[in-house]
Amino acid sequence: MKIERIHHVAYRCRDAAETVEFYRRVMDMELVLAIAEDQVPSTKQPDPYMHVFLDAGMGNVLAFFELPNSPGMGRDENTPEWVQHIAFKLESEKALINAKTQVESQGLEVVGPVHHGIFKSIYFFDPNGHRLELAVDIDQPGDLERLHEVAPAMIEEWAATKKAPRHAAWLHEREFGEKS
Repeated sequence: MKIERIHHVAYRCRDAAETVEFYRRVMDMELVLAIAEDQVPSTKQPDPYMHVFLDAGMGNVLAFFELPNSPGMGRDENTPEWVQHIAFKLESEKALINAKTQVESQGLEVVGPVHHGIFKSIYFFDPNGHRLELAVDIDQPGDLERLHEVAPAMIEEWAATKKAPRHAAWLHEREFGEKS
């Protein structure tokens, strides 16, 4: 099997119209299409839904389901809210700063920019409680190759110890002069 790309990623929303409006206004995404059915195609169960698809750029599609007959939306309370998120790539650090200003002008609280060594990002929440990340790559030549090279050893050490391996500590030491 050879995956070409992600076709779409789907999440749940409280209100399809509100969600489309938010992503159009705040994220400049256009509504690609909407599908509504009274029955789930894969299971044939009677369960009406609205399925909206938004253009996330370069053939990427972000989709949402509004499910009026299901219990109210919640989140996995055992997982910190910073873990599950949707990350979108921007073209430059200037675009990231401009995006932060744009998002804050909509009355949303923004965290960041946060420096991750090979990228910087900002974070905020959509009206459904989904955490969104806007990121810009800032890696230097050779960084991704070095990280790729140590990834298997990092996974192996993590599996054995459940402590952060030091194989990529150079990212933060280089940027911040930290030694830990």
